[in-house]
Amino acid sequence: MIAGVVSLAACGGGDESKKADQPAEEPKTETPAETTAPASDEAVLEITGNDLMKFDKAELRAKAGQKVKITLHHEGKLAKEAMGHNLVILKSGTDIAAFAAKAVDAKATEYIPASESANIIAHTKLIGGGESDTIEFTAPAAGTYPFICSFPGHYGFMKGEFIVE
Repeated sequence: MIAGVVSLAACGGGDESKKADQPAEEPKTETPAETTAPASDEAVLEITGNDLMKFDKAELRAKAGQKVKITLHHEGKLAKEAMGHNLVILKSGTDIAAFAAKAVDAKATEYIPASESANIIAHTKLIGGGESDTIEFTAPAAGTYPFICSFPGHYGFMKGEFIVE
């Protein structure tokens, strides 16, 4: 009888060791769900410019390290040669007036001065009325970053802040 109890206890102990292994297996079954990026891992933003040299937003927001997708729309009618718009997100501390002064001479590169590339986080291409462009990048460290349209004369009116939390 003692041998029977011992053998039952031994069998039960084996079941408990299997049960102890089960919690280790459960996270493995949850891992695929965790590796699937939820929608909040990407900031999908839109901003619109018009023929009156105005953006419809003065602020765009994302989280540090987040994937960011920004679409710039130009709802105007004028061609990009006359009323082009872009969206240029600059690093904090960039002298915007100095950047814009250099941009005036950068027509060949759609008013994105090559000498200022170290001050640019991301930028769209230059677009005209009825066009759109989308950029994708990873949000930098938390902080506030200025954005402008670098088409000559626009930066004074078409500007805002890209706020990274």
